[in-house]
Amino acid sequence: MIEKNQKLNNEENCVLVGVVQKEQTETQVLEYLDELAFLADTAGTHAVKTFTQKLQHPDSKTFVGKGKLEEIKNYVQTKNIGLVIFDDELTGSQISNIEKELNVTTIDRSDLILDIFARRARTAQAKVQVELAQYQYLLPRLKGMWKHLERQGGGIGTRGPGETEIETDRRIVKDKISLLRKKLAEIDKQSFTQRKDRGEFIRVSLVGYTNVGKSTIMNLLSKSDVFAENKLFATLDTTTRKVVFENTPFLLSDTVGFIRKLPHHLVESFKSTLDEVREADILLHVVDIAHPQHEEHIGTVNKTLQELKAFDKPVLTVFNKMDLYEEKNFDSWLEDEVKEDILRELKEKWENNTEGNCIFVSALERKNIDGLRNFILNKVREMYQIRYPYKTVYF
Repeated sequence: MIEKNQKLNNEENCVLVGVVQKEQTETQVLEYLDELAFLADTAGTHAVKTFTQKLQHPDSKTFVGKGKLEEIKNYVQTKNIGLVIFDDELTGSQISNIEKELNVTTIDRSDLILDIFARRARTAQAKVQVELAQYQYLLPRLKGMWKHLERQGGGIGTRGPGETEIETDRRIVKDKISLLRKKLAEIDKQSFTQRKDRGEFIRVSLVGYTNVGKSTIMNLLSKSDVFAENKLFATLDTTTRKVVFENTPFLLSDTVGFIRKLPHHLVESFKSTLDEVREADILLHVVDIAHPQHEEHIGTVNKTLQELKAFDKPVLTVFNKMDLYEEKNFDSWLEDEVKEDILRELKEKWENNTEGNCIFVSALERKNIDGLRNFILNKVREMYQIRYPYKTVYF
């Protein structure tokens, strides 16, 4: 019988491994590894070293070359490291081969994200979605991961399906996937009914890369207490609140953040949760303007919205963390006029790119939140006028 190991070792150190492939630059891969380190921290482990290697194609047996694997082995044995995390998806046989050589637990980025989701899931829907994604991830890796499945200790990468006899693995996992899909379909029906019962309010959904401040903005706008934390995927479950600005009501939803290389099965499993995005009338795309890769993050979110068939909706872009942007980009010796010029150029650039549908705020310092409220209110009223052209009151 497959069981779940619930223990997570928060004191475990790890090393990260990335491969610079022909279509990538070393700078890009180092940025991905920085994000992987943040993911590891969110999961409760500390990345103490990163290894990179340039390869035209990953090695079919161990992903990295023999020399690099030997280098990693020497380090993990010398430093007593218990976990190695690869930034790219590994096959079951690659995981098995690497673990045999290194003699430490080895996981990939997808496995790490699944572990974080398993830890963060609170509602029945989220728990079923994560478990389904875990089994779908496991199914094609069963043969190669037999030794991987035998691990009995807790720790990152072991949260989820546990040991079973190899000859019955596939049958058990397939049965479990079928059962979870039925359970999720039932929960989805209930969620659809709940959404239907919300009447004809205009719906606004917060979307964005993970850890850009969506939940903080949700709390400010709705005066609610949605969990917000400086960690990736602090929010898994969609939260919806009724908000009223100047006698104009609408529904505001906070959704799970997007990320690069999000496991395909996780996207599939969470599509029902993201129905709020598909059914929204307006999307508030929150961007961390202080992040050096914020433009790439915008691209990742737009790509995910296209996959969800939600890219054609009206989008208001909220550039958050302006306080951090100024802290990072303005030296104390800069004159006020120069600062104003830099900010004006930044705003002009994005106003052109978004056709004027953007605003700059600091949710943490509550700067320009009134401007954000008016920004949303005008768009919501405009949508009500389109939907109900003969009404003057919309509630």
